Amino acid sequence: MYKKTIVAAICILYSISIQSQDIVLKGKELFGNLEARQIGPALMSGRIIDLENHPTNSKVLYAGTAGGGVWKSENAGASFTSVFDDHAQSIGVVAIDPNDPDKTVWVGTGEIWTRNSVSIGDGLYKSSDGGANWKKMGFENSERISSIEINPKNSNEVYVGVMGALWGDSPDRGVYKTTDGGKTWNKILYVNEKTGVNDLIMDPNDPNTLYAAMWEFRRTAWGFNSGGPESALYKSTDAGKTWNKIHNGFPKGDLGRFAIAIAPSNSKIVFAVVESKENKGLYRSDDAGANWKLLNGDFGLVVRPFYFSRLVVHPKNPDILVKGGLFGSISRDGGKTFKNLGDMHADIHDIVFDINNPDAMYVGTDGGVYRSWDGGATLDMVDNLPVSQFYHISVDNEEPYNIYGGLQDNGSWWGPSSSPGGIEARDWKRVGVGDGFRVLKHPSKNIIYSEMQGAQNVWRYDVDKNYTKNVQPLPIKGEADLRFNWNAPMAVSNHQPDRFYMGSQFLHVSEDMGDNWKKISPDLTTNDPAKQDKESGGISVDKSGAETHTTIFTIAESPIDQKIIWVGTDDGNVQVTQDGGVTWTNTVANIQGLPKNTWVYHIEASTHNKATAYAVFDGHASGDMTTYVYKTSDFGKTWKSIVTDEIIGFARNIQEDYVNEDLLYLGTEFGLFITINGGKNWSRFTNNMPATAVHFIDLQKKSNDLVLGTHGRGVIIIDDISPLRQINQEVLIKDVHFFDTKSFAIKEEGGFGGGSTELQFVGDNPSASAKIIYYLKKRHTFGKMTLSIQDQNGNEIVSLVPGKSKGINIVDWNFRKKAPKVAAGKTFTFGGFTAPRAPSGTYKVILTKGKKQYESTITLQNDPKSLITENDRIVHRKITKELFDDMEDLAYLVYKIDQNIKKAEGIAKKDPASQKVTSAVIATLNALKETLVVTTGDNYVNEAEPQLREKLSKLYGEVADQFEKPSFSQIENKEVLEKRLNEGKTAYEKINNKQIAKLNKYLEKSGNTTAEILDKEKFLTK
Repeated sequence: MYKKTIVAAICILYSISIQSQDIVLKGKELFGNLEARQIGPALMSGRIIDLENHPTNSKVLYAGTAGGGVWKSENAGASFTSVFDDHAQSIGVVAIDPNDPDKTVWVGTGEIWTRNSVSIGDGLYKSSDGGANWKKMGFENSERISSIEINPKNSNEVYVGVMGALWGDSPDRGVYKTTDGGKTWNKILYVNEKTGVNDLIMDPNDPNTLYAAMWEFRRTAWGFNSGGPESALYKSTDAGKTWNKIHNGFPKGDLGRFAIAIAPSNSKIVFAVVESKENKGLYRSDDAGANWKLLNGDFGLVVRPFYFSRLVVHPKNPDILVKGGLFGSISRDGGKTFKNLGDMHADIHDIVFDINNPDAMYVGTDGGVYRSWDGGATLDMVDNLPVSQFYHISVDNEEPYNIYGGLQDNGSWWGPSSSPGGIEARDWKRVGVGDGFRVLKHPSKNIIYSEMQGAQNVWRYDVDKNYTKNVQPLPIKGEADLRFNWNAPMAVSNHQPDRFYMGSQFLHVSEDMGDNWKKISPDLTTNDPAKQDKESGGISVDKSGAETHTTIFTIAESPIDQKIIWVGTDDGNVQVTQDGGVTWTNTVANIQGLPKNTWVYHIEASTHNKATAYAVFDGHASGDMTTYVYKTSDFGKTWKSIVTDEIIGFARNIQEDYVNEDLLYLGTEFGLFITINGGKNWSRFTNNMPATAVHFIDLQKKSNDLVLGTHGRGVIIIDDISPLRQINQEVLIKDVHFFDTKSFAIKEEGGFGGGSTELQFVGDNPSASAKIIYYLKKRHTFGKMTLSIQDQNGNEIVSLVPGKSKGINIVDWNFRKKAPKVAAGKTFTFGGFTAPRAPSGTYKVILTKGKKQYESTITLQNDPKSLITENDRIVHRKITKELFDDMEDLAYLVYKIDQNIKKAEGIAKKDPASQKVTSAVIATLNALKETLVVTTGDNYVNEAEPQLREKLSKLYGEVADQFEKPSFSQIENKEVLEKRLNEGKTAYEKINNKQIAKLNKYLEKSGNTTAEILDKEKFLTK
């Protein structure tokens, strides 16, 4: 008995423990059908890494991008579709299987043009259905895959060149080979942990012959080194079993990155652009690499080898070759002389020639894909590739609100969150050039701050005056030169609208929008001289300012207390002042588990507690891909990590929710992660959200929209995240829970927009509908489920299709009631698709799930900007209702006519003796019907004259769609049409009392039933 009691007690305690555990929803279980919308823009597009075209179908083309995944065109580059959203968006190479080009495609991830802002990859992928689905084929730690070569005689034989890690050593570098389609891999060429494959090419006429360019390189946060004793060009003639250096004729000493290409029409002709201290340039071999001769050392061929090392030979003419570069160089005499390609965005990364048209080519640049039909003399840009790379975004409080941001090599811009017809290229306005970074709107004036790389220019732009002034802080005589990060930090005060902050190694503040500056800090960095003013580039000097280090990178003024300012530096300091800059405290030593000098990428000052802040650290520039996110609640005296294993990728930005401090949004190199419990659990948001690098997050307070600046997929918005604020354990244990929603305004708008062509990208607008938002504990799978909008008396206004997913469900209501029943006719009429709007007020929302009902309310309000009086609204509703009833009266009248005609025609076929009475019914009713509805023609080229239905429908549709009361002419037209309707009803009654009555008498006498006619109420609800 005692043992049984103990066992029972344990069971009870275990049951209580299980019940008390928190319910944790993950991913789509949490987010339901809350969706992101991608608004681009595409007018400036973004960096293209690799272009590959189908070997036999000139219409098929793939584009691999720097941070926007892989895109496919099936119309010769006129437009592209994303085919790689779910995977790492940084692409190194795309390869089409020549044996199965319609289906088999390989993708190596990780950008290979190794500037300081490149993203990383996570392996090799293969598609067997033309890009619809992808399977990972290994190389998870490769970071950057530069090359994929497929044996044109054997698809199972594939070679992969791994460039490897940019920021550290990597044993994964080298050339790999599979003979079983990717199931297993063997490393067949390896030099060391510092030297990777920057290019691997196969002889198109002999798959056993391969060339591998091995490159020794390393980037740090403060410098770059290209080249070394291990950089070399290798050749194999036995399918990779043995390799030999082929340097006869190359410069002596250390070499850097190679660009290599074989002439497909003559494999003995091989070209190589060699990076070296002396005699750098284009070399040519006419004996398959045995000997080399320097042809050309033009600047366009040798500039920035780490960024431009693509060399392409025309597939049919070995004298035509193109080299990527600042402007792109093309030769038509076998490499002896070159000229620039035609006008397009600078920084050319890849070129492919059309397989059929010798004059057609495609070019991938920092600004997107360009096409040429005249051999590169002139080029036009593809307008629907939204792969722009934002470093930073911000929003204002306009309606609709605007988004501001700076782009990699594409300037700074601002544009709307919605626009008539969708967000078009013409909606975006430029506010800067060069590499654009932070763009900030003045809180109360029509002033925009923007900058270009390294604070070379800091612009204050007066939008109304169209006037720009450069206001960057300048060094003061006798004091240290200023060090500005390439992505220099700016901030606008939450408390003093004209206060403007900038960070060099010092924190600068201006109280007059940048006209005058003062320093309010000492040097807040480590000021490590070893990380300053180094000659960067290695063999090729490349001192652009991008490697300026030991600088301030992030500034956060507390929204609660203006004297509290946080500063984070790129060399790992987390500084805070609580007295407006008089004294500073470096709190980084209080952070446990953080490697020393880890880049402070973002600090977020809390809106809920002035002692609270969040710090995001990014160690990838030292080879550390760990996620670091910390929170302090005591001004940095102590910090705690809020990272879990659920987060993928190193982090760049965090946003605290303005209402619920446990709701946090985190941007990482592989997407967006959200926690609803202060960091105990994180979920990746994937609903129409690609796995792209999220560099910055802002939250629009009025709309509750989460706005993401991504480095490869432009601006992405998640509209109204407020349901996430309301999720807690009380909600999660319910079977059904309706979330509170704000009043929805019935906006009195109606514009055109739509000025873009079919081939231009247009960003989606947010839904203008009211939203019914509810949570389901389990997905509804069996039984009936309905969603009804009712007035306060329980009368149904409209029935909606409910969402049945586990988690959050969002159902749109367009403020409309049921559309009227429309009279049947030969053609359709647009008025039949128009439902009257529901007036402002509060409505019941009834969700019926099986035998249970759940109730909520939704409130509609008139447009706050409306000038329409309530009396006018009453008149509008009254006339709309009368026209609605007229539409249904006509529908019922035509229904009765049709039922009687159908009956008479049926009897006439069966009973010839009925001809006299049936023909009279058919003739008289058809004659009447022809005056009521269109009975001939179609909706376009054979359009018949409109009859009563068409005229009444047009008037009803116009009145129901407008907001103001009907005009006198509309009311007069209504009276004319109602007179015709009444005449039609009278005419029907006469026929019913005469011809139809005779038919019915005949039917009764002959033992037949009369026409079955529903009463009006049943007819309208059937």
